[in-house]
Parts: sequence; structure tokens; C-alpha cells
Amino acid sequence: MHGRESALKADGLFDIGGRVAVVTGGGGDLCGSMCLALGARGARVAVLDLKPDKAEAVAEAVRKAGGEARAFACSVLDERAMADHCSAIQRLWGAPDILVNGAGGNDPRGSTSMEFLDASGPSNPDAGSFFDLDAEAIRATFELNFQGTLLPTRVFARGMVEKGKGAILNMSSMSALTPLTKVGAYSAAKAAVANFTRWLAVHFSRTGVRVNALAPGFFLTEQLRFLHIDRETGRFTERAQKVIAHTPLGRYGEPDDLWGTLLWLVSDASLFVTGVVVPVDGGFSAYSI
Repeated sequence: MHGRESALKADGLFDIGGRVAVVTGGGGDLCGSMCLALGARGARVAVLDLKPDKAEAVAEAVRKAGGEARAFACSVLDERAMADHCSAIQRLWGAPDILVNGAGGNDPRGSTSMEFLDASGPSNPDAGSFFDLDAEAIRATFELNFQGTLLPTRVFARGMVEKGKGAILNMSSMSALTPLTKVGAYSAAKAAVANFTRWLAVHFSRTGVRVNALAPGFFLTEQLRFLHIDRETGRFTERAQKVIAHTPLGRYGEPDDLWGTLLWLVSDASLFVTGVVVPVDGGFSAYSI
């Protein structure tokens, strides 16, 4: 290909104008920011969230910035409700072109309060170990993260398969690649999302639908802030100091740090990319001593 032809092709690689994007967990810090990025690039954004007020706030922010967005309230575990929303979206804009499976989270009852179990030390009833994990919390964590990725995909990807083109972006986690201490259930659930991403990429590979995932490192979302910022002093907790020490770029991520990778993976710039889990982590996964 000649230079001018290459330039013309490259010019439209990241163009998603007019495409229909569905974002679950769209009322959250990271996915809300991604809704803004998609809207700014011309996509029509369906913001799905369990909390109607948060979904509407993000949709309104997209509209105020000049984009097009609608809010839809539902649980990602309610397949029937999502199917109704999918029908509404299709009547409004057409079948989805992009699906961002962003809903997820952790149940503190499925996490330990200690990093290491010392079998030789004295018993401490306040120090939760593996043996103290709540089975229901573990189940709920897996349902929200794994089923909450699988079920929306069953609903919103059908139209992509029928028209022979689409991009699915799942939200895994740094803890899926390098299991973090304490959050055993969450780490395992996000590892399942990463594995499912690769499996589905192969399964969909002949349909024109690509499937990839982001593995964010540490971002100071509201969900994380209470564990990493001391409420009284406003300073980093001991765990937060460990995070910074093991992040080569020396800081937490900002929501817009995800935009570039997001737009790459949902646009034609990544037409030959499927089945990858991309760390966006300031080098956390690459660092060792």
C-alpha cells in the first residue's frame, strides 16, 4: 500500500462515530469515565447500572458534553430485564456494536483481614483467615463478576453476531494476573473473567465479533479509596504505600488513563486483536525485586 493510501486508512482507525455502545456498570467511576470517552468519539451510549440515579447522571454528563446517551437501570444478573433493554436500544439506535462489561465488585466478607496465616501463632478471633470466609459472599462475588459478564454478553452480543461485526470488552483485573493478598474470591472471579474472555474470543472468531479485556491496576475509585486512604489523616494507608512502591510509574491510575486502550480495543484499530487481556497498571505486573 502506498503512503497516501496508508495515511487515509490510518486516519479512520479509531473512528466509532454512530456506533452503538452498551456499558454495564456505567454509573461507576471507571465505566462512567469510559462512557464519556465513547460519547466524545461519537458513539451512542447506553448506560446500564443497578442504580438509576447514577446511570442517569452519567448519561446526562455525556449529553452535556455533546454526545448521545440514555440511561437504563437493571442488574447484570437479570437476563430478562437486560433483554427488554436490548430491545429498547435496538428500537432507538439499532443493534449494539460495542459491549463493555464493566459491572463488578468485591464483597468484603469474601476477603481475609490478614495477608499470611501463621499456624504457629496464637489464635486471634478478630483476624479473619481463609477459614473465616463467608461462603455466600464468595458465591455473590463470583456471580457479580463472572455471571455479570457472561449474561450481558448472551443478551447484547446476539445482534453483533447476526450482523457479523462487533467488539466486546470485559473488565478483568490486575488481581487476575497476580493474585493480590486478602481478596481471594475477587481475584479468582476476575481470573475467571480473563479465562472466559480468551475462550469466547475463539468461539466467536468466525463471526466477526472480537472479545478482549482490560486488566486495570490500582485506580483510586470510591470502592478502593476507603481501604487506601486513611479517613482521619488523608494519607495513604500501609497497603496503599505498598501499591505505590510496586507501581513503577509511582502513582495510582486516573479514570482517563483507560481511554486510549478502550478506544483501541473497541475500534477498527484493533481488527486483528482478539483474546487478549491488556494490563493498564503503571507497570505493576512487570515489576519484581
